[in-house]
Amino acid sequence: MEELTDRRQAILGLVVRQYIATAIPVSSKTIVEQYGLGVSPATIRNEMAYLEEQGYLTHPYTSSGRVPTEKGYRYFVERLMGEVELPLAEQRTIRHQFHQARLDLEQWARLAATVLARTAHNTSLVTAPTVPQCRFKHLELIAAHGSRVLLVLVLREGIVKQQMFTLIQPMTQEELNQVANRLNEFFTNLSASQIAASSHRLSPVEEQVADLVIGLMAKAEACFGSEIYHDGLLNTFRQPEFSEIENVRQIIRVLEEQSLLEAILAEVLSSNGVQVIIGGEGRWEELSECSMVLAPYGEAGRARGALGVLGPMRMRYGRAISAVRYVADLLSDLIHDLYG
Repeated sequence: MEELTDRRQAILGLVVRQYIATAIPVSSKTIVEQYGLGVSPATIRNEMAYLEEQGYLTHPYTSSGRVPTEKGYRYFVERLMGEVELPLAEQRTIRHQFHQARLDLEQWARLAATVLARTAHNTSLVTAPTVPQCRFKHLELIAAHGSRVLLVLVLREGIVKQQMFTLIQPMTQEELNQVANRLNEFFTNLSASQIAASSHRLSPVEEQVADLVIGLMAKAEACFGSEIYHDGLLNTFRQPEFSEIENVRQIIRVLEEQSLLEAILAEVLSSNGVQVIIGGEGRWEELSECSMVLAPYGEAGRARGALGVLGPMRMRYGRAISAVRYVADLLSDLIHDLYG
């Protein structure tokens, strides 16, 4: 991308900001009347014509004004926008919401989708984190009726599983507590495969409980990473770009085509930091009228996912980027604390 002169950068930045704010093509007259820049209207017109020739702006046939192109937005995001952070009051509100939630990775993912949609005023996308192996935290055995017992299993990932089962022999609550204490001592922080490898040291009742624990942990692992939560679709559809039905269909296709989302999010998970995809960038035709701001979250080897926002190219990039970065960092901190 070429280096524009200071004046051309200033004009491009003003056109992008004005168009993002109003959704109305920006004319040279608007630039002169609202911003001046200390030069003549003819100079502004010439500079805007140059930016159009170089592919940073385009000229809708129904208007005398200009709008940014994919290249213009890209230059703005990389060179002109600068660092943007969410206001401290919003940061505190978001952090408070997460700390009020249960210690549950999937609940955090759902909450992240809600928070991002509300903060960035667009559609949010959040993958449930992928967990290589769930880890045992503790269990409880609660006597129900006769030989029936309720197993309550808590995993390090914040997941709580419950299952009723019938003991191979009747036991009192005191005896069940002793079994639970012994298994908690054996299994703390172990994976399902490690628990299976240690089951030879167990009594018949303990082995029965261990088999149930292994099964519940396997089911929990199978569920992780398979969900993609989204929220705020109406935020996007309220944008004037989506008065055209074809643009509505494009957003819906992006959300419904699992293979497309998985391909995009796989790239995000293999990188670090915030990524901005503008107009498909010649790679994804399905995103030709959209932009995405995405980031990975979590810790490699423990729990890792991706999140972001989807909207029109005329997106408030500063707010979207700051929101995505803040929520990704917050989730990463929470996951680090969860695994301790």
